[in-house]
Amino acid sequence: MASGDRRAALGGEEYEETRDFNRDLARRLSLFPDQWSFPPSVIRERRAEGLGPFPAPPKLDHAETLIIPGPHGDIPLRILRPQTRPCQGVFLHLHGGGWTLGGASEQDPRLAEIAERTGLAAVSVEYRLAPEHPYPQAPDDCEGAALWLHLNGADVFGPGIHAIGGESAGANLAATTLLRLRDRHGLSDLFAGAVFSCGCFDLRLTPSARNWGEEKLVLNTRDISMFARHYLADGHSPYDPDISPLLARLEGMVPAHFSVGTRDPLLDDTLFMAERWRAAGNVTELAVYPGGCHVFQRFDLRIARESNQAIDRFLAHLIPSG
Repeated sequence: MASGDRRAALGGEEYEETRDFNRDLARRLSLFPDQWSFPPSVIRERRAEGLGPFPAPPKLDHAETLIIPGPHGDIPLRILRPQTRPCQGVFLHLHGGGWTLGGASEQDPRLAEIAERTGLAAVSVEYRLAPEHPYPQAPDDCEGAALWLHLNGADVFGPGIHAIGGESAGANLAATTLLRLRDRHGLSDLFAGAVFSCGCFDLRLTPSARNWGEEKLVLNTRDISMFARHYLADGHSPYDPDISPLLARLEGMVPAHFSVGTRDPLLDDTLFMAERWRAAGNVTELAVYPGGCHVFQRFDLRIARESNQAIDRFLAHLIPSG
């Protein structure tokens, strides 16, 4: 991709499958106790054991773990290399979970799929989580991982391109990492492109997040507020562009693919960020999926397969032909 504006927006009506899934998901989530009645550490343990509303994610045997130094101590990287094709670079992945939950090992099948479809080794960062490790520790870890990749990527993975991305809070951290590389290190060209899935880019809460209410489709307004509270436990301001990258100066950023569903409380975050990205002169793809809930790409749905295929095409097109 050179310069210009590339946009891929899905229209049309919501699939019946998606409506049925959302209805059943809201019903199932309503049967579970309020997650905020437990400390985040307990929520993480229950999720890892598959005791929450979603099954424990499978872990793949061929995943590797590499420990690198970071500003707050060691940072584990979970690596899934292509198994059926040569490695052509790295996709640096930052997981979601509201800066409070989640982990690098919780999306092995999807990251392995990215590796096989694109030829990019998926490298997921086990960054520190709030409230035990509030801002700025998570973005510091992600910045540290990106700088490590800059210095060591070719030796560990061979020559190739680098891309970055994440979902939800991970999309926020990916944007912050790109901004830090540009502003602190003069490394605007370290990554060839970025993928932002269902991102949270404004911790002041955009209108869709603020007005969503109590309905639980993976995420609701209270969840977003609680995640932001944990992340900013040391009192930092959501008006800081390092925390809310929607507020940052966005000129000179990499080509980006944004995706979100219309039934996501963070819909406005993606719509606003994609338009600011484009207006700043950056190549921008925006895909909006009718009826998609928050992080719908993780569920067995037609729109999830369509979105993941679009993401993989975007990443594959970043690799120079020949």
